[in-house]
Parts: sequence; C-alpha cells; structure tokens
Amino acid sequence: MAGAPLAWSLAPSDSTDPVSLDDAEEVEVVEDPESDANVAAVPVDRVIVRKGQRLLLLMKDDSPLRVYPVSLGDEPKGHKQFEGDERTPEGVYLLDWRNPNSQFTKSIHISYPNETDREFAKALGRDPGGMIMIHGRPNSFERKKLDRYIHDDWTDGCIAVSNAAMEEIWELVPLNTPIEIVP
Repeated sequence: MAGAPLAWSLAPSDSTDPVSLDDAEEVEVVEDPESDANVAAVPVDRVIVRKGQRLLLLMKDDSPLRVYPVSLGDEPKGHKQFEGDERTPEGVYLLDWRNPNSQFTKSIHISYPNETDREFAKALGRDPGGMIMIHGRPNSFERKKLDRYIHDDWTDGCIAVSNAAMEEIWELVPLNTPIEIVP
C-alpha cells in the first residue's frame, strides 16, 4: 500500500499512558538498515503485542523503539485455547527460535503453549496447538489478496507483519526475548 509506514518511531515518554498512534511519528522505510544506527545498535529487550490496537511494539528499557501494524488470527478476541480456534494467544512467552526458510518471509517462534495452556486444553479434551509465530506475508500469494494481508486478520493464530517489518524485527530482536501479548 503506497504511503503506508513500515513502522512508527516513538520518542521516549515519561508517561505510563499506553502508546497510541497519535503519539507516533511516521518513519521512512530505510533501504540500508545499517544507516539507522540509533535503532540497530540497541537490541530489543521485550516485545509487546496489543491485539485490540493491532500493534507490535519493540521495547528497550520500557521505551518503545518501533511500532508495527499487525494482523492476527481470524478469531482475534480472547486467548488461544486449543488447536484450530484461530485465536492469537495472550500472556507472556519467549521468542525462542527462528525459521529463515519459512513459508511466510521469515518467522520467529513464540513459546506457546506453556504448562498452563497445555493443562487448560487437556481439561477440554483438546490439543493446545502450537507453531505460533511472528511472520511476514506468505512467500507466494495472489496479488489480488494483498489487500487482505494488509487490512484484515487472516492467520491461524500467528502475528503477521509486512515483509519489510519482518526483516527489521528479525535483525533487532535477539533469541529468548520475552513477548507479552495483551488484549
């Protein structure tokens, strides 16, 4: 989508108020990630996903460095309960491994399910599911569906960003970074 920002850069704030896009300044897509030294030199220490706002925030020392628009599972409200419910989990997990050969322009795995998730699904007689990732858009898709990948929730429970955003996230987020997914 022409003119859509890859990410928003947020100035640190003394406020504990939630970050909104009204507080953000658009930044241009950087062709050479090395030239954005202020961000690239600072590894992210936490990722926050705000499902209701459809935002992913890269955090350092409780300050947002980057904010990206996201798409979620087809049933975005509520915590993932079992495989096939198409919900995106809620809670604190780790980004514990990477797949550079993903069918979705790179992907980073979220450590769902945890023990509580497994026990809850077992009590329902269900499998909790897994393979929840942060990923880009599909490597192959019909051009006419691009609008869906930009504006709609379309995953099976994953967190999807643009391919350019995924490249930045891949570079800025080290393994075992905590991710907090909130309603």
